Amino acid sequence: MKRLFVLFILLGTASVASPSKPPNILFCIADDASFEHFGVNGCTWVNTPNIDRLAADGINFVAAYTPNPKCAPSRSVILTGRNPWQLGAAANHYPIFPEAYKTYSEALSEYGYEIAYTGKGWGPGTARGRNMTGKHYEKFRQADVPAGGINKNEYTRNFDYFLDKRDQSKPFVFWFGCKEPHRNYEFKSGVKNGKTLESIDTVPAYWPDNETVRHDMLDYAVEVEHFDKHVGGYVEVLRKRGLLDNTLIIVTSDNGMPFPRVKGHPYHHAAHMPFVAHWPKGINDPGRTFEQFVSFTDLAPTFLDIAGLSLAESGMQDFAGRSLNEIFKGNRNMAPIPERTSILMGRERNDVGRPKDWGYPVRAIRQGNLFYIHNFEPTRWPCGNPSTGFRDTDKSPTKTAIYDTGVGSDYWNQNLGKRPKEELYDVSQDPDCVDNLATNPEYATQMAALQTELFRQLEAEGDLRMSGKGEWYEAQPYSRESSRNAYEKVKNGEERSGGKFMDIEDGM
Repeated sequence: MKRLFVLFILLGTASVASPSKPPNILFCIADDASFEHFGVNGCTWVNTPNIDRLAADGINFVAAYTPNPKCAPSRSVILTGRNPWQLGAAANHYPIFPEAYKTYSEALSEYGYEIAYTGKGWGPGTARGRNMTGKHYEKFRQADVPAGGINKNEYTRNFDYFLDKRDQSKPFVFWFGCKEPHRNYEFKSGVKNGKTLESIDTVPAYWPDNETVRHDMLDYAVEVEHFDKHVGGYVEVLRKRGLLDNTLIIVTSDNGMPFPRVKGHPYHHAAHMPFVAHWPKGINDPGRTFEQFVSFTDLAPTFLDIAGLSLAESGMQDFAGRSLNEIFKGNRNMAPIPERTSILMGRERNDVGRPKDWGYPVRAIRQGNLFYIHNFEPTRWPCGNPSTGFRDTDKSPTKTAIYDTGVGSDYWNQNLGKRPKEELYDVSQDPDCVDNLATNPEYATQMAALQTELFRQLEAEGDLRMSGKGEWYEAQPYSRESSRNAYEKVKNGEERSGGKFMDIEDGM
């Protein structure tokens, strides 16, 4: 019998909210939602009252980042506590997940927790039969949803059903993997649901501000609100069952919105994540905002820490992250944590669409207000080659609107064009990251220091890019076999091309 249950026997049958009983964990993750689009973070045209209330009674982390703003690698980081470049093939999207890396869900399952999920767990990719996020619950479906494209999983009812079926003597970890606001959207569903184009106060500077783009943004908003509705449902289920006080709830997203220059690209809007923690029994001085950097690498160490399981006992590999429990136990006047002065990000291969299924390797660091980006292969196309239709950026009305501005326009270049080897942005003045300061001599010293610090941390973490062996990441197969060699298939006429972009020089 595991140590956790020996403890239960010694303590007897204490109440659910007893501080001696290990906490439950509810992890609520949206699919492609940006920090800026939650009410608690200042948004007025997306309504998230349930998440806002959790933040008011918990902690709102306003400088949380995913190390890779793409579904599979971001979720791999969450499960392991390691940065993407420390995860072998799992640095990529659609990977074959390496057997060497154990997940917190597997470790906590062995420790006596019941592990389950509904909706989207880890992925997309192949895990070779491993139960990455536990038992799947998807028994109940909704008859009606606010818009076409919204998944009909009755998320809240499936969670309630899990709580009925679980072993009541065990604490649980439940992963609520909402499939929204992932594309596709019902065009103009925002207006259909009572929203107005004029309600959007800001369109990012890298997109044209027109009706098509604003409709696309409102359609996205409907899906973010669907996520918030079910977060509220989960909270109510916990409240009715007397489980709310001793359940740590994390609300976040895997990456930014599925729009050009956001999802998949390590810019501020793509990697900056909504992140709210609520735990009445475990969070001191609730209603706080935490402004230092936190990373998705911090989640696995946090979950093990509050469960009382050490890294050595877990069988997991060393973490890149640090437990958030010290923040939970702190207060709004707590001293800054020295280890939280910078944050790392990057990418390897996201979606295919380049010769030989190459990726677009990037590493980045944010320190203070400065965001330094190092593009290792600036001769490549960041969004995939033009001849394949820039497949590394999701299809959308906004992407079409950018096409329509014409090849070589500012919008086309910012979203689809090639990038320089180095980029530098002052996020406090330029959150859209459109004014590249890398060639500004006034920032030369700061940029050199940032590159040195970035490479120092990457070397310490064993990043293969630092030892000149980065091509290893690109040699790992894309797990969806039917999509491999897309570039070559287009060139050979086996697949449909990118149409009007076939004539653009690929530069390879």
